[in-house]
Amino acid sequence: MKDKLTDALYGVGWSTVKKLPEPVAVRLGRTIADVAWKRRGKGVRRLESNYARVVPDATPERLAELSKAGMRSYMRYWMESFRLPAWSEERIRNGMEVKDLHHLTDGLASDRGVILALPHLANWDLAGAWVTTRLQTPFTTVQERLKPESLYDRFVEYRAGLGMEVLPHTGGSAFGMLARRLRAGGLVCLVADRDLSASGVEVKFFGDRARVPAGPALLAQQTGALLLPVTLWYDESPVMKARVHPPVEVPETGTRAEKTSVMAQTLADAFATGIADHPEDWHMLQRLWLDDLDPDKAPDGPPEQAPDAGQP
Repeated sequence: MKDKLTDALYGVGWSTVKKLPEPVAVRLGRTIADVAWKRRGKGVRRLESNYARVVPDATPERLAELSKAGMRSYMRYWMESFRLPAWSEERIRNGMEVKDLHHLTDGLASDRGVILALPHLANWDLAGAWVTTRLQTPFTTVQERLKPESLYDRFVEYRAGLGMEVLPHTGGSAFGMLARRLRAGGLVCLVADRDLSASGVEVKFFGDRARVPAGPALLAQQTGALLLPVTLWYDESPVMKARVHPPVEVPETGTRAEKTSVMAQTLADAFATGIADHPEDWHMLQRLWLDDLDPDKAPDGPPEQAPDAGQP
C-alpha cells in the first residue's frame, strides 16, 4: 500500500504541477518546504546534522536557517523536475549558466569520452536536460531500482523524455555499457557523492570519513575518458548556475586501487568546494559519513532505507 501511495503521489506531481503557472509552482514548493521544515522530521534533522559538518562553526540558529533554505532548495528541485517535461527547448537552453564550460566542450571534441560526476547539488535533471538541449549531446546515466517497479518506470520514462539513456544501477551490466559508450567517444553523467556499499571508496570529506562510488575513477582508468567534476547551485534568479571543474587526472603510478583512491579523493575535494560555497543547495537528507552509520551515535535512529536524494 505504501509503495502504491508513493507511486500515486509522484504521478500527481508530474500530471498536476507541470500544468501550474511558474509563480504558483514556486510558491507551492516553498509552502511545502516550510511545512516540512517546521515538522522537523527525520530528513530535516539529518539535513541539519550534515550541514553541521559542512559549516562546523555554525550556531544552532544558523543551522536552522540553513536547513530551512535547504528544504526550499530541495523543493525547488522537485517543482522544476515535475515541470521540466512541459518546458520549451528555449526555456531549457536558457535555464542554466555554466562557468568553465570549455572543459566539457573540449573533452567532447577530443572523442575520448567524458564522464561528468556531480554531487546532490541543486537540480541535476535540469543540468542533464540542458546538456541534451543546449549542447545537443545525448548521454548515459544510471538509476537505482525503486519500489514499486512502476515508480522506477516513471523515472526512466521521465529522464528518457529529457534525452537521457538510463541504465539500472543493479544487475551488473551498467559498468560495461558505460565503458562502451565512453570508448565510442560518448558522454556519461553520474551522481557520485554517496556510496554506502562495500565497493565504495573511503575519502576524507569535510574532515571525516565517507564513501563515494568507485565507478567514475574506474571508468576513467579503463577507458581513457576525461573525468570532470561538476557543481551546481541556485541564486535568486530562475537560472541555475554550474561550474565544470578541471579534469581529475589518472595517477601515473600505483595499483588500480591506489589510483582509484587518489582520484576519488580529488573528486570529493571538488565536490566539497561547491558544497561549502552553497551548502543550502546540497540535498543530502541521508547519512553520508561513516561515523553517522552507527545508530548509537546518531540522533535520528537507525539508518534510512529510502533512496538517495538524487537516485532518483
